[in-house]
Amino acid sequence: MRITDVTVELVDLPAQPPFRWRTGLPGSEPAVVGGVLRVHTDEGLVGEAHTRRGLIASDLVDRRIHADLTGRDPLMRELLWQRLWELDRIEELPIYALGLVDVALWDLAGKAAGLPVHRLLGGYREAVPAYASTVTFGSVEEYLDVADQCLELGYRGIKLHGWGDVKADAELCQKLRAHVGDDIDLMYDGSAGFDLADSVRLGRALGEADYLWYEEPMREFSVTSYRWLAAQVTVPLLVAETSDGAHFNAGDFIMAGAAGRVRTSAQYKGGITGALRIAHLADSYQLRAEVHGSGVVNAHLCMAIPNTTYYESLVYTNPVVREPSVGADGLVQAPTAPGIGFDQPGW
Repeated sequence: MRITDVTVELVDLPAQPPFRWRTGLPGSEPAVVGGVLRVHTDEGLVGEAHTRRGLIASDLVDRRIHADLTGRDPLMRELLWQRLWELDRIEELPIYALGLVDVALWDLAGKAAGLPVHRLLGGYREAVPAYASTVTFGSVEEYLDVADQCLELGYRGIKLHGWGDVKADAELCQKLRAHVGDDIDLMYDGSAGFDLADSVRLGRALGEADYLWYEEPMREFSVTSYRWLAAQVTVPLLVAETSDGAHFNAGDFIMAGAAGRVRTSAQYKGGITGALRIAHLADSYQLRAEVHGSGVVNAHLCMAIPNTTYYESLVYTNPVVREPSVGADGLVQAPTAPGIGFDQPGW
């Protein structure tokens, strides 16, 4: 089997429901031009991957990727991952673009084998619990109301995206713990809103409230700052979500003693192949590799990675609307369609 073409179909995507992130970050996106990247073969099999950045993907395919992949064996995924890594040296590919081809190749391989990708990866579980990952709401009272709704809908844990104010966020986190009790897993995501001093202050409040993890309080380009933070707080740091460098960078966080857990994902870490490299690296140090983001691709990763805890389900609205893939019992079931299954019901 050989690759005969790599294409990007541009598609108009509607505006997201209105929501906001912390102070300083843009929130919901307007209507955008998305894209479906497809890898075509001489045997008629086609693998695909989806992106909200269709124009960027189309440019990269036209200028760099098409010529490099055409004629190659699509089942040589490790080789083709390395080819994209080489192209990254020239293009400095956006972090969300590095893994698009890899996802399409796994989709193609699953279709060729007649298996959902998580089974092709080896498979570990048939269902995984979901936690509710909030956007930024207006007040402590609204967060508590949203938390109650999430728990009533079956979610097994709650992750806060706060306002980016160290005092207000610390108060919010502690009030949520008092509100839900000790048996609910709580997490906090700083969305890189703090410097080291405020990260320490907030981290100590999270430790007192027994949070499961403390995610990205600072930009992730200074491993040393994270090492200093880890030495001053008790809450486990969840690191290497948006940092460049795939498993190489994640390895530096681990060796520096800065990682309580490690982030992995298809979107930010070089597709499914890159995400698995990070998961296996973390496992060699007895660390959890928590899958970042929702969607069917990351659901496959959750089903195949033993050392992950939850599926991340974003909660955009109040009243809360449960993601279709999350059942009333708070579980996400393993996808069943061959390949990724972008069009299967529930996704």
